Amino acid sequence: MKQEILKTAVDMFLNYGFKSVTMDDIANTKGISKKTIYQYFKNKTVLVEEAVMLLFETISCGIEDIRDQEKNPIEEIYEIKRFLMKNLKDEKSSPQFQLEKYYPKIFHDIKEKQLCVMQDCVGCNLDRGKKMGLFREDINVEFISKIYFNCMMALKDKTLFPLEHFSMRMLMNNYLEYHLRGICTPKGIEYLNKYLEINQNQQ
Repeated sequence: MKQEILKTAVDMFLNYGFKSVTMDDIANTKGISKKTIYQYFKNKTVLVEEAVMLLFETISCGIEDIRDQEKNPIEEIYEIKRFLMKNLKDEKSSPQFQLEKYYPKIFHDIKEKQLCVMQDCVGCNLDRGKKMGLFREDINVEFISKIYFNCMMALKDKTLFPLEHFSMRMLMNNYLEYHLRGICTPKGIEYLNKYLEINQNQQ
């Protein structure tokens, strides 16, 4: 029951926001009493914290599964993007903004964990791309890994990119192409162009 409540909470938080969703909303959606939820979570903050951790673990495991396939590094970046979009519901409700504003400690704790995962993921991707001649030899892996993560976080800032003008899908596609064109060799650019041409309807 606890896991079922958590899964429902994650789904609702992503769709409607961490602040907007109440314990009553979750209870009504699950068809259970609010008292049942409080048997497992003493308050909403605890529920939010555990829901965020569940989502983080789900995303981290999914990214690891993709990395284990050892696809072409350019293809791997887009595969991870598709996985994130599917699991984060396109983030229509600005969940990151609500988490940062109303649950700042949880936000900062999870951001540190996300940074570790992303730096490792992007760093390995860059190293493999360099070895395969797809990415430039002179790129600074640590610098680009940090820039990549922070730019990804900035894409979710709805004051910078309001949803009525920028969909998350459009932002991600534009940013990934921007990122790759800045680090690719001519060989990498050729692969990227072919990949985008073939997959243009799936991005």
